[in-house]
Amino acid sequence: MTSMAVLKWCQEAGVDWHYIAPRKPMQNAFVESFNGSFRDECLNETLFSSLDEARRHITAWKEDYNQNPLHSSFGNITPSEFAMKLALEKRAA
Repeated sequence: MTSMAVLKWCQEAGVDWHYIAPRKPMQNAFVESFNGSFRDECLNETLFSSLDEARRHITAWKEDYNQNPLHSSFGNITPSEFAMKLALEKRAA
């Protein structure tokens, strides 16, 4: 049921939906890398006692992940610096 809701939203929002080709996991490498980091560094480390606590903890983790560590996949800069650099490159193009 969730996938049908996502597909409906994509149609309504005009977002193209692309499936990962069979036997081509590298098409999803960045997402898989993030999911692994999120699971290992946040979800596996904390037992949440409420939804509000989970939201606070995940928000704090997300801010730390995007602002502090350097990521080799982004050329050893933070994700926020990478996003800013990408936006500037798009404007210049």
